[in-house]
Formats: sequence, structure tokens, C-alpha cells
Amino acid sequence: MNTTVTPRELTAEERQFLIDTLFRERCSCVIRSGDVIRIFRERGVKDLFRLLKEEPAMLRGAFIADKVVGKAAAALMVLGGVRELFADVISHSALELLARYRVRVSYTVAVDHIINRTRTGWCPMEIRCRECTTADECLEQIEDFMKTLPS
Repeated sequence: MNTTVTPRELTAEERQFLIDTLFRERCSCVIRSGDVIRIFRERGVKDLFRLLKEEPAMLRGAFIADKVVGKAAAALMVLGGVRELFADVISHSALELLARYRVRVSYTVAVDHIINRTRTGWCPMEIRCRECTTADECLEQIEDFMKTLPS
């Protein structure tokens, strides 16, 4: 017999604990999937991309607390089936994409675009995904970008 388990709704206290963990641990994101909580520290979209490719079940129905979410990260969350997101900083294009796919979002600050690490311009993934209209189109751009990174 096949049964589908619907993730239970998090309480306000559980959400706040995950958000507090994000800042206390100084990590890039915290993901709660079912009763499993994991902390991630990679920059950019590397952790989300790896999870989508290697551990997609970790994203399905998950709550994510993330420091910075641009359109590329939002696309990976959509494709992974993330249910809810808290972002400290999020781009307007990420908000639009997440709304289109009905992902629940809360955030501290919404910005026009995510900046690069040197603070000299746009994040390279924001540039690559700027004209994409779907999460799948963003994924193509992310995969191309990941091929350019050192292993």
C-alpha cells in the first residue's frame, strides 16, 4: 500500500528556533525536513544544488532559513519542493518566482538584486537567471555555471 505523508505544519516556536539557529551558527542556511535539521555552510547555491541532485528528499516539504536568496536559489527550492522559506535578504525576482510556485515566504529585507561577494555588482547567478521565467530555465543556467567552478 502506498501512503503519502503530509509534513505537519511547524509551530511559530519551531520556525523561530530555526531562524535563530541560522544567525547563531553563522551558517548559510538551516533546513528542516520532517524531524531532521541540518546546517549548511557553502556559499552561493552549491548546497542547494547538491541536495537537489543527490538528496532531493531533504528538500521535499522542507522549511529553509537562509541568509541570502536570489532567483537561482529560489528556483532550486521550487524544484526541490520546499514548502516554506525564511530569508534574511531576498531579491524581488526570487519573491516573484516563489510566489508563482506558491512557496510560503517570510523575510527581513527584499532587495532589487543580490550583489556579488566583492560588492562591485550583481551576483553572477542573478545575472544568469535574470531573463528566466521558470525554475527549469534557471536550473539550466545554474548547471552551466556549476560546470565552470573548480571541483
